[in-house]
Amino acid sequence: MTIYQLDAATFSDEGLAGVRRRLDHIRAVGADTVWLQPFYVSPYRDSGYDVVDHRGVSQRFGTLADFDDLVARCHELGLRVIVGLIVQHTSIDHPWFRSARDDPASPYRDHYIWAAEPHEDDVVGEPVFEGEEDSIWAYDEHARRYYRHAFYWHQPDLDVGHPKVREDIAATIRFWLDHGVDGFRVDAVPHMIRQAAVTDDRDRGFWFLSELSEAANGALLVGEVDDGPPSYPDYFGTGDRLTGILDFWTNNLLFLALARRTAEPLLRALRAQPKPPAGCTYLNWLRNHDELNLSLLADDERDEVMDAFAPDEEMRVFGRGIRRRLAPMLNGDERRIAMAHALMMSLPGVPIVRYGEDIGMDDDLSLPERNAVRNPMDWAAAEKQELEPGSLLSRVAQLVHRREDLGPLPPDDCDPVELSAPAVVGLRHQRADHAILMLANLSEEEVTIQLDTDVKADLVADRTYEPAGDEVRLGAYGYRWLRIK
Repeated sequence: MTIYQLDAATFSDEGLAGVRRRLDHIRAVGADTVWLQPFYVSPYRDSGYDVVDHRGVSQRFGTLADFDDLVARCHELGLRVIVGLIVQHTSIDHPWFRSARDDPASPYRDHYIWAAEPHEDDVVGEPVFEGEEDSIWAYDEHARRYYRHAFYWHQPDLDVGHPKVREDIAATIRFWLDHGVDGFRVDAVPHMIRQAAVTDDRDRGFWFLSELSEAANGALLVGEVDDGPPSYPDYFGTGDRLTGILDFWTNNLLFLALARRTAEPLLRALRAQPKPPAGCTYLNWLRNHDELNLSLLADDERDEVMDAFAPDEEMRVFGRGIRRRLAPMLNGDERRIAMAHALMMSLPGVPIVRYGEDIGMDDDLSLPERNAVRNPMDWAAAEKQELEPGSLLSRVAQLVHRREDLGPLPPDDCDPVELSAPAVVGLRHQRADHAILMLANLSEEEVTIQLDTDVKADLVADRTYEPAGDEVRLGAYGYRWLRIK
């Protein structure tokens, strides 16, 4: 399984119908699943994450019929479809919030979290967007009370523990399942767990995920879990909660490894990663639609990554993250960019390729905050690279297709390998009668490593090498996937 992540607003200037016309690009890359970012009715103050109607398609993207046509075409091409489940908050323009603020007796008043005065809150703590929001509380003149918002002031938090809110979330899940979606990317999961625990502290609120899973009825539930490995088993449960965790921990340490040009941080991340239950997995990526949030690193480690990849203040955001795409972070060096893709795809679990990263797109630092990495897809560059055999697009597609040919690489069958060259990441994926050894050289120096096993075949490499034996050579920023005894 390989996921292609896109935003209909920036992937195509024709909305959902335009995405439908561009599906051949996704298939050419080799992905088998499309993750659609928000296309719901929204004032679009936060790229559609400020939702007004969770079951409606915004006119800027088309109609519900356009969505149905897109899903049907995806399924014809063998593509699954994942959509966002954004229910930690709503827009201030949502009918619920308008009713709640205007009438103390409104049935929707208790759908949100109110206070007579701002105060410390155990659920949220500090504002998520440091420097943009000074408080998690905003005063509403109509209600004459403060409402809580973990994110922006225009996104009031829902009380997801409230029975009526939970009923509506379940109805929203069923609605999109009825329209053919294959799963959901669940937004802001840790916040919802903590809020659910306020209503019912069973399992510290993780019962909420079991309830979501029941509503999803076997569909994929991929959770945004910006948390560390010790908590992952709670998010998986016994396989009855999330089916996939977006692994921010490993993502953070991957970039520390790239910054240091040494394998140790990434191997450390994988060794700390709990084995998920059967049917569950981790999801890996290089860059997504948000800042590269480095909050899981130690302060000195975060400084290392910032200094390496965001040396200028305009490249940083929220005191914790980098608002750049991958290619400019790696100085446009296609050898290193391709190696980073090979490294990410060698990780156990499911790889995600975001639109634009497959062609080494630049960011736009003139745009505010995270919009710098939410710039429109460069179709001229993509179409040019389609005609170039050695282009970055062709190399990424080769990696994705080979990764798909190999089938699942589950975390419990992956072993980090200690090698003689500290700059080389080695991951050994066990199969029934053989193993796959995936190597990536993080340095700009050519290296030769010793192996204590027989190499049966080269599966993919950054260039043509002599056949591997007891010694394996890797060029600068080189990568090789080997079938071994």
